Amino acid sequence: VSDLRPSALPGSLDVSRSMFDLRSPPHRAIKRYDSVSSVPSSTSSRKDSQGSNRSLDTITLSGDERDFGRLNVKLCYISSVEQIWITVLHCKDLSWPSTCGENPRICVKGILTLPKPVHFKSSAKEGSNDIEFMETFVFAIKLQSLQAVRLVFKIQTQTPRKKTIGECSLVLQELSSQESSHWLDISPPSK
Repeated sequence: VSDLRPSALPGSLDVSRSMFDLRSPPHRAIKRYDSVSSVPSSTSSRKDSQGSNRSLDTITLSGDERDFGRLNVKLCYISSVEQIWITVLHCKDLSWPSTCGENPRICVKGILTLPKPVHFKSSAKEGSNDIEFMETFVFAIKLQSLQAVRLVFKIQTQTPRKKTIGECSLVLQELSSQESSHWLDISPPSK
């Protein structure tokens, strides 16, 4: 039986030391880096699915961070006749819960949050992830009243049953006779 330990091989190089000897103290100085952030993994914080540091697949699959789409609207205020013009153009990248079916009828409900709220609703269109509405709503309201309120949009399914699937809003502080276009991120409906 041959003894292959380094001490038993006179004059031979210490092979394990010349390659990468994990027994020697210098290996403690080696830092392992996280492949995504290039931060030493010993200092990067890893939290569970409820924490803020999530892996990419957790973010894309998580219901509360799923992309619900965007709504494009145009606003204009004609001061000579004290009218606000609200044009609902279209929803892009729209998504809805599977409980609503494959192609629910979808409409956009708008609310001007005045002391006595003003409601309006677009016609219902067949659901897809890009729906054109192209509908304009005109209301005679004083500019001072509008500048303190929000314009809230609720994206709703009409069939198989009425349900709010998302919402978005904007503040009406900077209304002018120059038509302004807005892309609003749709978020889950508030409880």
